[in-house]
Amino acid sequence: MLGDVTSPAAAQIALAERYAAHNYHPLPVVVAEAEGAWVTGVDGRRYLDCLAGYSALNFGHRHPAVIQAAREQLDRLTLVSRAFHHDQFGAFCAELAALVAASRPADPTLGRLGDRDGRSTETMVLPMNTGAEAVETALKVARKWGYEVKGVPDGQATIVVASGNFHGRTISIVSFSDDPDAHDHYGPYTPGFVTVPYGDADAIAAAIDETTVGVLIEPVQGEAGVIVPPEGYLRDVRRVCGENDVLLLADEIQSGLGRTGTTFACDREGVVPDLYILGKALGGGVVPVSAVVGSVDVLGVVRPGQHGSTFGGNPLACAVGRSVVALLRDGRYQERARDLGIVLRRRLDELVGKGLVSVRCVGLWAGIDVDPALGSGRDICAALAERGVLAKDTHGSTIRIAPPLVIEQADLEWAVDQLADVLATG
Repeated sequence: MLGDVTSPAAAQIALAERYAAHNYHPLPVVVAEAEGAWVTGVDGRRYLDCLAGYSALNFGHRHPAVIQAAREQLDRLTLVSRAFHHDQFGAFCAELAALVAASRPADPTLGRLGDRDGRSTETMVLPMNTGAEAVETALKVARKWGYEVKGVPDGQATIVVASGNFHGRTISIVSFSDDPDAHDHYGPYTPGFVTVPYGDADAIAAAIDETTVGVLIEPVQGEAGVIVPPEGYLRDVRRVCGENDVLLLADEIQSGLGRTGTTFACDREGVVPDLYILGKALGGGVVPVSAVVGSVDVLGVVRPGQHGSTFGGNPLACAVGRSVVALLRDGRYQERARDLGIVLRRRLDELVGKGLVSVRCVGLWAGIDVDPALGSGRDICAALAERGVLAKDTHGSTIRIAPPLVIEQADLEWAVDQLADVLATG
């Protein structure tokens, strides 16, 4: 039973409580093994993973192709300084660039700056490790581009961001967070960011001035509770950025790589940002892998010695990343997310008025708002864990559901059945 001090998990939880900084507040589940959409605790109990590592496990735990790629690379080479080349790096960058290029729309007005004004559209990749590093990289590139290409006076660049955002935990990123837990008591903060309401392209247009070099948004806001913007928002933001010679930076760390039923969430509106910011699922649930992808006219402003990472683009990460790109190439996981997302939306909609206040769903990704009278989101997630389903609350009574794309439909429906039982019993 969860929380039972005599359970096999108790000793592990006690060690974590004693020796680990308390920057997380996990449910009392200690996972020891996993495969596909299921995990097994140290007590032998199985749980259906409906969080998938915040989309880091889009392809499930220990996907055979990813594990094979990692094992083969572990037997050959794991790390080499970027002072030298290695045999996985170029291939990883080329294959990821091709995956991104395949998402370009037929309408050039929805594409990159290079698609509109004759600049080169050749795609480049800048690999890093974590999602936060990728966001920081995109911010640095946008500022450098603004100074060296757009001609903004040095030190004056600004970037427009959206309220409710979550892009990571670094000082610069929390500087423009409006979540008190993420933001407060970490100042002094990094200047140069202007916040506007999410989903309002007119507000972005009004915020742009001669110092603006970029607009950073999540195509779907994940941490905020799977907030889906109004239809046409991304197209309007793309248009506004193009009209004002401003870079569109799309944080696809949670929404990208199949989660929303398309390779990238921007694909849902046929929009190509100037910089894709990728992470989480790119590492296949094995190693941290992130990347910023864009045209040579943007990423080309970075020259030797100006940005880097000891582990960024390492051989193991590249081998794993290549296996992930290969999984996405034929579109079957994107299709699976679309099809199962329809099932998930239908089943969750049935619970509105029966414990759920509202449902937001895009692909195999849902944010649900629970009637506060039934308890907090954490209360509901604890009750779900008792029934063998793992999910995560956010912001009070909101719960995120994001199972691996490999989940079976019967298991997905069983998970919703458990949610229905929890809501019914209050």
